[in-house]
Amino acid sequence: VNGVWSLWTEWSPCSVNCGRGVQKRSRTCTNPAPLNGGAFCEGMSVQKITCNALCPVDGVWEEWAEWTLCNVQCERQRWRECNVPPPRHRGKMCEGDAQTTENCTGGLCSQNGKLMHDVKPQSMESSIDVALYSGLAAGVIAMVVLIVAITLYRKSQSEYGVDVIDSSALAGGFQSFNFKTTRQGNPLLLNPIMQPDITVGQTYSSPICFHDSIDKELFDPLPEKVKVQSSFMVSLGVADRAEYHVKAHSERQPATLHPNMVTANGPHVLGIGHLKTSAVFGHLGGRLVIPNAGVSLLVPHGAIAEDTSSEMYMLINQEESSAQSEERCEVLLGPEITYGPPGLKLSYPVAMTIAHCAEVSTENWNIKLKRHTKDNKWEEMMSVDDESTSCYCLMDSHSCHLLLDEPGCYALVGEPVTDSAVKRLRIAVFGSMEASSTDFSLRVHCVDDTPHAFQGVVTAETSRGGQLLEEPKTLFFKGNCLNLQVSIQDIPQFLWSIKPFTTCQEFSFSQVWYSNQQPVHCAFTLQRHDDATTQLSCKISVRQVKGHEQILQVYTSLAENEKETVPFFMQADCTVTSQTGAKAFKIPLSIRQRICTTFDTANAKGKDWQLLAQKLHIQRNLSYFSKQQSPSAVILSLWEARHQDSGDLDSLASALEEIGKIHCKNLPQSPADKEPVFSF
Repeated sequence: VNGVWSLWTEWSPCSVNCGRGVQKRSRTCTNPAPLNGGAFCEGMSVQKITCNALCPVDGVWEEWAEWTLCNVQCERQRWRECNVPPPRHRGKMCEGDAQTTENCTGGLCSQNGKLMHDVKPQSMESSIDVALYSGLAAGVIAMVVLIVAITLYRKSQSEYGVDVIDSSALAGGFQSFNFKTTRQGNPLLLNPIMQPDITVGQTYSSPICFHDSIDKELFDPLPEKVKVQSSFMVSLGVADRAEYHVKAHSERQPATLHPNMVTANGPHVLGIGHLKTSAVFGHLGGRLVIPNAGVSLLVPHGAIAEDTSSEMYMLINQEESSAQSEERCEVLLGPEITYGPPGLKLSYPVAMTIAHCAEVSTENWNIKLKRHTKDNKWEEMMSVDDESTSCYCLMDSHSCHLLLDEPGCYALVGEPVTDSAVKRLRIAVFGSMEASSTDFSLRVHCVDDTPHAFQGVVTAETSRGGQLLEEPKTLFFKGNCLNLQVSIQDIPQFLWSIKPFTTCQEFSFSQVWYSNQQPVHCAFTLQRHDDATTQLSCKISVRQVKGHEQILQVYTSLAENEKETVPFFMQADCTVTSQTGAKAFKIPLSIRQRICTTFDTANAKGKDWQLLAQKLHIQRNLSYFSKQQSPSAVILSLWEARHQDSGDLDSLASALEEIGKIHCKNLPQSPADKEPVFSF
């Protein structure tokens, strides 16, 4: 039974109350649902359109009208209306009165209503004179008392022979100044004995080296046995996991960078280098990784025909990106990636992973995948929330996993739907001594939170002898048009000085929001008063106006800076760029083939690739997999891409065991039917 779409739901309300938002409607493949291996519904399950909600307009009072003439009750009136503008679109009514009345004779009005402007009783004049003279007498007495008190006070202080001054000026030269005790720390920091606290979770194992699929942990031997009670698990062979070892490559293609950094205080922009990796792949497939960039490409088993091979490459484009549309306020969320060679025909799609810097939210972002065409234009392939059979896009919190059929240049761009759209920034502070032995330069970098973008900062700082002074931190930068401020605080003024008016510097919103993977930075030049000063302590505050703030605490020793620069690349496993054959995959080939054989076959009880996708938390755009030669094989490729940084097969084993338990409950009880649910 082939699946048929249900009717569309009504359009949802606009996602915002004011301005540009999104409306959605959906349908499900349940009229009827596909049964017994029937085809999944084709087309989109969700439609999205933009909407413009009319903003509320509060009412405003017009100017008061002229006062009326004084009436016989000795009163006058005036009016105003709430019409400049009147309230519209759920706006508030004007607050206050629309009419006011006051006495127009100052209270001097006779009982019969006749005005008394000219006649004043003698008793009234006398009372006014008494009040005037009483007030003057009280003022004179108060002045005399004040003069006497001041005179007595000065006389008592003169006995000490000195003037009383503000003592805070004296205390300024004797501030307390403590340094942390020696302890083992991060070898990447300028002063490794001072290890700062890490206040945010790390998405890659260190701020310098991104452990991609070739990470050492990926190729650690798997345990020989996994105790699983399900007969389904044993039949699949997951209980007997294979061991495989990898010898890391000793060569690494270095990144090149020509930084444009200025030592004067103020914001500047840096360039990012060109990275490329390649390898020859055969029928067994493999994996390409650009070290420290958060980018990888998985070529699945069987994608290349037997008895043939192809040299494939992957590179991060060097030129300035043109994928984003300025008219739609789009921003580049990760590096532009090209894989090839052009015209390569594959039996299965490759799985590309690209790190991104967006806080993923369908309510705040419209994230799209674009491809560069032959006529030098960018075409939108899909929105990550839409259904498509040409490609597949799965967004995790820090990475995007793509299933692609054709080689080409791809980019992930984001269009902010509301002002609450958030882009993550990586904040890092570096330092180095200047040519003058008395000057020390602190450089604060604000860069999109992707490993490749941060690697550009590291490469530039390495070339000029910079040292990392504090663990990098994450700042959540909103698309609300508010600027970014960087300030330096708590400088020991008796040891160091800084140029006036440079303690707080500011980046414009557009410079930060549309940086498109290009880092920006500002510099603070500090001058020590005495060459004997070897310690520096201060705080760096980075904050968005009316938004998130991060504090970086700097404790450093200048003596450490004079030593040999600590290399940023110290892990050998960061240099591996490719793996071919079975050692590139976590799932052994024999187990992969058994899983595909089991779940690709239609089954009346629902034990097919759709159930496998559900248990592996792949629950949208299933029509893409239904068009594949082996849906299960493509699902497993996506699982490999998502779990390239984790250590073992536990999540897959748990999903398979859960499937086995579900079907064990549905086993028939007759002796003739008591046979294994899954057989191979």
